Amino acid sequence: MSMNKKTGLPPIGNRILKSAAGVLICGVIYFLRGEKGIPFYSMLAVLWCIQPYSEGTLKMAVQRTVGTFVGAIFGLITIVLEIYAFPIYDSLLGYAITALMIIPVIYTTVLLDKKNASYFSCVVFLSITVIHMTDSNPFLFVLNRVIDTFIGIAAGIAVNSARLPRRRERDLLFTAELDDMLSPVNERLSPYSKVEINRMLSDGANFTIATMRTPAAIMEILSDVKMKLPVIVMNGAALYDMNENSYLRAYVISSETCAEVRRIVNEQGMNMFTNALCGDNLMIYYDELKNEAEKAIYGSLKKSPYRSYVNRLPASEDRTIYIMIVDKSEKIAALHLRLKYKLGGQLNMITYPSDDYKGYSYIKIYNKNASKRHMIEYICSEYGIGNAVALKADRDSINSIAHELKKSYEPLIFRKKR
Repeated sequence: MSMNKKTGLPPIGNRILKSAAGVLICGVIYFLRGEKGIPFYSMLAVLWCIQPYSEGTLKMAVQRTVGTFVGAIFGLITIVLEIYAFPIYDSLLGYAITALMIIPVIYTTVLLDKKNASYFSCVVFLSITVIHMTDSNPFLFVLNRVIDTFIGIAAGIAVNSARLPRRRERDLLFTAELDDMLSPVNERLSPYSKVEINRMLSDGANFTIATMRTPAAIMEILSDVKMKLPVIVMNGAALYDMNENSYLRAYVISSETCAEVRRIVNEQGMNMFTNALCGDNLMIYYDELKNEAEKAIYGSLKKSPYRSYVNRLPASEDRTIYIMIVDKSEKIAALHLRLKYKLGGQLNMITYPSDDYKGYSYIKIYNKNASKRHMIEYICSEYGIGNAVALKADRDSINSIAHELKKSYEPLIFRKKR
């Protein structure tokens, strides 16, 4: 969950504010109606209908409507039985009839395939038959109960749909670069960020992630985010469809080049992690783990359900996407110079110090054509998107992505157009 940097507390989200606004609207409507009905029931309805997504609001509105009608109908039947046909209200027999009527109330929601509405049906039914049976006109209460519910539903839909006047930038591809962030690798998007990103994606936003990480790391970070476009992974070496769990495009390192890299690495007395595609599965092959950083990385990541480590050489039919080597910084520097001298024109190599293991550095090796820019251009071409824009997210928090996407995708209408 994202926190306010000054207070250390989570921010008050839109759903909380909308809930308060919905309750206020119900109170105002009650006075405008001349204080008719019971605003308590309309307030309950509006609180139930305020949902993160608009489709969720409509779903809850339907449930509440069905529940209200079923409960009201059986409440009316019970009123007639207990007051007008057989005057047994407030007796043991009366409560027995009320209890028995719960059966058809719930069963009716089952027949209507609205099982989630059974609770509301029972609440409405019991409010009529237990609390308001002795009203001077219980039939008027039933009518007001239905009206109050519809007021709450209408207020909930109106509040949840309310938006400031904004335009939508649907002809732009928005990319979030994760590798420049200082936030921990295992940081997750907050529930609020997921709701906002999903809302914009369903509205037509073209959004993707670009990173040197593998799909496994992205799937952990973006869990519950309904990505529509493929994500750019492994520094632009591959394009991954999170919905289909498949690689749409990849820049492969040839088997001959991989063999030469392995020969040089082994001569230096070092190990390498080879990330290779076996069909649509990414396998991570390794030899003997020789240093503490390798052992720590393997120990922390091997438990992930999205990663498959194999202690052997890749099969001949496997397609190598990238190679990672981690070791003492001086050894990495020497290895990098040798690889650059031998294979510099055939590979794209990145080396950088480790933030987690002091004194260690990484080399990551890709096909020479692998780049995030190439993959962004491919996505724009393949999906008919006019241009691409990099989101300038806060380096300290991954949750700033949602804020920047909202600001860029749906700016206020009076903001200058890009």
